[in-house]
Amino acid sequence: MDVEKIALASLDLHPRLVEWRRDFHRHPELGFEEERTQQVLFGILQEAGIADVHTVPPTGVLATIHGGNPGRLGFLRFDMDALPIQEESEAPYASQIPGKMHACGHDGHMAIGLGVAHVLQELQSSLHGDIRLLFQPAEEGLGGAQACIDTGVLENPRPDFALGMHLWNTQPLGWWGITSGAVMAGSDRIEIRLEGKGGHGAAPHLAQDVVLAGAHILTALQSLVSRTIDPLETAVLSMTTFHAGNADNVIPQRAVLEGTMRTMNEAVRDGMLARLKTLVSQQAASFACKGEVTVTPLTKPLVNDAAITAELQRLHEKIFPEADLCSSERVMASEDMASYLAIVPGCYVFVGSANPERGLDYAHHHPRFDFDEAVLSSAVRFMATAGATLLKMLK
Repeated sequence: MDVEKIALASLDLHPRLVEWRRDFHRHPELGFEEERTQQVLFGILQEAGIADVHTVPPTGVLATIHGGNPGRLGFLRFDMDALPIQEESEAPYASQIPGKMHACGHDGHMAIGLGVAHVLQELQSSLHGDIRLLFQPAEEGLGGAQACIDTGVLENPRPDFALGMHLWNTQPLGWWGITSGAVMAGSDRIEIRLEGKGGHGAAPHLAQDVVLAGAHILTALQSLVSRTIDPLETAVLSMTTFHAGNADNVIPQRAVLEGTMRTMNEAVRDGMLARLKTLVSQQAASFACKGEVTVTPLTKPLVNDAAITAELQRLHEKIFPEADLCSSERVMASEDMASYLAIVPGCYVFVGSANPERGLDYAHHHPRFDFDEAVLSSAVRFMATAGATLLKMLK
């Protein structure tokens, strides 16, 4: 595989990468609603000369580039969906859809995926094996990865490795994060329902106060991390909503608390959940109320394969010897790329995309989020080189 050809092809594609990214940004679509996005992706992939392109129900796209030499199968994933956020940018390519915007960089991810497809298709004859590219809907907590897995994107045959990446606006352009092991947390949605006996606010002794019970539960939960798990492990529990009652002189009968729990491994998760349920039940009972916990699993911890990560770190040093390579980036945010990496060994890469001098450093999910588009061709270069190189090395 000619690394220099990939570098030149990636640079040549830069104007088109910007054009694609801005088109996606103007027309954001939420999870499982990406119908226009699907059509645009499908058309561009076909125009690139890729014959093996299919839709993935309901709104994904799967393209396979068949190399000219026998070998293994690589899987590259790029997410598609936008967020229900009203954009506050003055950029000429700002969202044209009220209440929706690409505030997490998925518009850039799709452009990068298209660039990788173009570069590898151009060098198809020298590939040792095949590359399967998935443009995945509904990453933002809606189960898009599992929905795609259920359609068979990891079967017939199963890939030998999987790669993913995320533009990372907490770090500047030129920074890369390639870390072995658990790098992103698994997440669970927590719902606590309290049932008591309502009554008049003037006669609290005749009621069973779910508001008071909920307040004590909230306070007690603050000790869950510090007194439940090993101090060398990590976890986050954030209770973010508390709904009870609708009148100032009525003690309500029911209350609902909701939040998120993030953990890096299953043992910590299991211990946290067991303790949480016990705490809620006992605290509620101490106020003569009933407490019930419902846990909705959202994502697994994202774990990078040690051997593949080491190869990508070595490859990165060859491609970008002057770049800032971090091998210890770990965050408590979650990503459903974890579902693929739980089945196929691989690596998920963070790519610095912020430029504070241009005001392009707002955090992900912020209504003014934007990134430096100079990152696009660099990301294409790395992902295309990584995919092609791993095919040959794993042959």
